[in-house]
Amino acid sequence: MDRIVYDRMAAHDSTHWWYRARRDILADYLRRFGDLPAQARILEIGCGTGHNLPMLAQFGHVDAIEIDPAARAIAAERLGRPIGDAPLPALPGVPRRAYDLVAVLDVVEHIEDDVAALAAMATCLAPGGKILIAVPAHQWLWSAHDVVNHHHRRYSKKTLRAAIAAAGLKPEKLGYFNSLLFPLAAGARLAGRLTGRDDSDDSPPPPAVNKLFESIFRLERHMVGRVPMGPGVSIVTLAKPA
Repeated sequence: MDRIVYDRMAAHDSTHWWYRARRDILADYLRRFGDLPAQARILEIGCGTGHNLPMLAQFGHVDAIEIDPAARAIAAERLGRPIGDAPLPALPGVPRRAYDLVAVLDVVEHIEDDVAALAAMATCLAPGGKILIAVPAHQWLWSAHDVVNHHHRRYSKKTLRAAIAAAGLKPEKLGYFNSLLFPLAAGARLAGRLTGRDDSDDSPPPPAVNKLFESIFRLERHMVGRVPMGPGVSIVTLAKPA
């Protein structure tokens, strides 16, 4: 990712509506469908500035990996211990058959060989373990945001299922989320494309709007995985060995 993406993440991951509501949605999703043992061993790959680590720590002992040195330093301070730097897809030095949960939250789209990356993650799972995957949806939503984040693709449910299957895994509870605000997001992307003002700036909106968006997005914590969601900005699933 461009340096500015990590800088914005560090500046806004505690206040931006998207980060805040998304953590709550994913936590509820894990509580309902993760089937994690007490004090599970968890690995987050591509943890960025570590903003998901406290959420994941609700479920057990968390290790983490981040290849960007500046973001890794922030994440290590938040976690209180060192963060690894093993790159995907090989994950050299990462313990195999060790983790009850591997979390890759908006990471797989950054990896050119996503199938090899998912297959490597599978080798890190303990028996019964799962991979929590979140990815951006809809290739037609491609924008400057994807460019500065160095994405290789956005996914459809079909293409994500295909990558998961090719890695020797099968998905559970695969579906869209960030659906309630999808019309606004899609409209903004299309308007930017039509006007030539496609902007990668993802700083928070004014406080009142930020609070409103957070409240709307957070409502999905009661829906994701329980009811079919309409088209969303993202896709989430839990994958396990087939």
